[in-house]
Amino acid sequence: MVRLLETISKSYAAVPESLGAARREVAALAHAAGATPEQVDEIRLATSEAVTNAIVHAYRDRPGAIQFTAAVAGGELWVLVADDGAGIHQGGGKSGLGLGLTLIAQACDELTIVNRSNGGTELHMRFRLGAAPPAADDQRRGSVSSARLPASSIFSTTR
Repeated sequence: MVRLLETISKSYAAVPESLGAARREVAALAHAAGATPEQVDEIRLATSEAVTNAIVHAYRDRPGAIQFTAAVAGGELWVLVADDGAGIHQGGGKSGLGLGLTLIAQACDELTIVNRSNGGTELHMRFRLGAAPPAADDQRRGSVSSARLPASSIFSTTR
């Protein structure tokens, strides 16, 4: 059975009232797509931090918008949070820049931060959904442990 792509694509005003809407929508999408309760919490946290960063840091007290896209495909949820603001500058703007990014990086399976050519920032976040794959040291048939052993002479191609 092929799973259809599920997508949210919206633009929000860069104001605190937008945070709750983005967080609720991505959590509902993740839950409907099969995320575990723990994964929904991580997705909600990462999304909240990304949107908050855009609200607090992007426009420096002037009006602006946040582009928000979330899509489910192939057992993964991809979330994009983008703004047309000032971009990320080390030591600039209001205090706290960086802690939110650390929380986001810990919450998602992959994080990419892009400086947009027209100004602003994009955060691309990827989350695996559903049950986690087995740990590397818990694979069946000893594939990892066997691969780490020295080569055996019975498989040698030389005589």
